[in-house]
Amino acid sequence: MLDVRRLRLLRELARRGTIAAVAEALAYTPSAVSQQLTALERETGVRLLERTGRRVTLTPAALGLVERTEEVLATLQEAAAELAASATALSGTLRIGVFPTAVSTILTPALVALSTDHPGLDLTVTELDPAAVPDALRDESLDIALIQEYDYVPLVSDQGLQTEPLLEETVHLAALTDEPLPARHDATWIAGTPGTLCHAMTIRACEAAGFTPRIRHHADDFGAVLALVAAGQGVAFVPDLGAVAAPGGVVLNPLEIRRRTHLAYRRGTANHPSVAAARTALHTAATNPGLRRRIVRVAEDVVEPTEFPRRMGKVAPRELAANGYTRYEHLTAVTPAELLKIHGVGPKAIRILEEELRARGLAFADD
Repeated sequence: MLDVRRLRLLRELARRGTIAAVAEALAYTPSAVSQQLTALERETGVRLLERTGRRVTLTPAALGLVERTEEVLATLQEAAAELAASATALSGTLRIGVFPTAVSTILTPALVALSTDHPGLDLTVTELDPAAVPDALRDESLDIALIQEYDYVPLVSDQGLQTEPLLEETVHLAALTDEPLPARHDATWIAGTPGTLCHAMTIRACEAAGFTPRIRHHADDFGAVLALVAAGQGVAFVPDLGAVAAPGGVVLNPLEIRRRTHLAYRRGTANHPSVAAARTALHTAATNPGLRRRIVRVAEDVVEPTEFPRRMGKVAPRELAANGYTRYEHLTAVTPAELLKIHGVGPKAIRILEEELRARGLAFADD
């Protein structure tokens, strides 16, 4: 009979690449990991590792065994879930991983619901970047977590995990002006810490727009990112949930880029009573009308890309754009009286537009 603990070490070696990394992740010494893998080779009677100096690589037989190991571990998780389902009330520890912008918007109401409905659960929360979630789930320091992907940074398939969609958001270009993304090739950029999804997305989205971003500042909290934008320190990508409290003066230009949040948990644990309860609570929080209204308000605060000056505020340019007026040339075919009929366009906005038109040798149409 093969030892499951040793099989797990082999699986972790396939994922992490070195014995030292496996030892650090699972709180072993490197020599202990090496000894256990050697014992597994004796159990199987097959060479599993090729050793070249300090480096090891998995043989084809070992890679096949790793695939089987994923199935074995998932079956054991399913068996544990079935046993837990026989209990009359939920108890024990449930460890939840979450990214910062979801704490107040999604996690907090979910925790309230879980605490109310299942008082026997001992809930613990860890804030971490989604890039760190797979390892945390695999080494069982988390039971369920929120994980993300962007259009330019898709989820990486992981045989040991299951995922399900939770929420989709629009990504905005946050800046002090409304120039489009391709025009930002010389801008200073604010991005997440290298190694995070936000950092990778910033680089890939800019490259898709035809340039490499010049990143000067690194911040992982979108509140800090927006504060830097408001201070004129650069531009950044910010999703809906990160933009619900944008400072005054920051222009949010919606892009075609989407951020998608998923729930993730170990394969075989979806029906474990604690994990199932968390899935339900998190889905309820993510579909709460209050959260949707907050996201809608972000969209309503967005200023459509126009040539019109910031001193007009946000409302007038947006309403002009909604009526097809985004360039000064468009205004030469309309009278001031006609513009005053547009909601949000008042006498002050008309005076500013007249000044801007005059400076360009243009004018409104005659009344």
